[in-house]
Amino acid sequence: MSLRIANLNAYKLRLDARGSTAWDARVTAVRELAPDLLGVQEVVVDEDETPRAQWDTVAAQTIAAFAKDCGLTAAVPVTRGRPYGICMSSNSQRSWYTAGIWREQSVGIVPGSYRPIRDGDFWHGLTTARFDLGAGEPVTVGVYHGHPFNKNARLSEAWSIKGRFRTPGGAKPGFLLGDFNALSAAQVTGPNGQPHYYDHEVYQDHDHDDLEYQVLDGTIGGEQLADRRQTEALLRRGFMVDTAAHLGVPWHPTVGHWEDGRGDPDPFGERRIDLILATRPAAPSLIAYGTHDTPAAREASDHLSPFIDIDPAKITTEGGNR
Repeated sequence: MSLRIANLNAYKLRLDARGSTAWDARVTAVRELAPDLLGVQEVVVDEDETPRAQWDTVAAQTIAAFAKDCGLTAAVPVTRGRPYGICMSSNSQRSWYTAGIWREQSVGIVPGSYRPIRDGDFWHGLTTARFDLGAGEPVTVGVYHGHPFNKNARLSEAWSIKGRFRTPGGAKPGFLLGDFNALSAAQVTGPNGQPHYYDHEVYQDHDHDDLEYQVLDGTIGGEQLADRRQTEALLRRGFMVDTAAHLGVPWHPTVGHWEDGRGDPDPFGERRIDLILATRPAAPSLIAYGTHDTPAAREASDHLSPFIDIDPAKITTEGGNR
């Protein structure tokens, strides 16, 4: 039996928008995609209207409502220090959240495995949990939103994430889902037998202030090379694989489809910054990769959803005890 794992940056998903055209478009897109497990970014609480002490409560209500409307769940047991009962996280200083939601009929959360990482190391927190996919080894899943304004922070985030997927002598079976806010360092072999980046150098003809967030220091005004250090750290020695490049599917952007004047200004154009990475033990389970691109998906968010289909029975283990 195959399962589908996907990611959605939901573009400032707020509870007061429930029932609106924008909310319904997101729900429609998710139902079309039919994921068994979905990572979500940009669940937002209005800081001006909501007291700081209520941010988590409102975020939990938002995620629970969205999951329910999508036919999914985000429910986890309430425990000391985690009183909201929702698989979510945020940076403790910001009202923007990441979350994991799933289909109860096909996926189960491993009791006691939910870990919200809420320190300053992460732009929107890091949501982690282990899931029982019904066959083979339970997997660790991280839901991530890379820092959009600090490329050095993205590298630091990557090192911290990598530590959470390590086991003595190897990597845990797992998947990292997210809006990475940067191009991937994954390489593929070209027709000439030489390796090249799966995501081409998109910034070489750009001339705007935001380049400093995306381009390697010392290359602005010259080659303008994308800063790929974030995923270089995660992909080194095959610790993780970029699932699109690994399966060799045709390239497809995840952002750049919203026209000028809609949403936040985007000077970058078409790019693929929403990624699904699989650790070495999970890579053998990969069956298919795609980008969900339908009218509803294009209406729902400024990010399209990448998805993978996997065979859980082919997930392996490596290293020592976890």
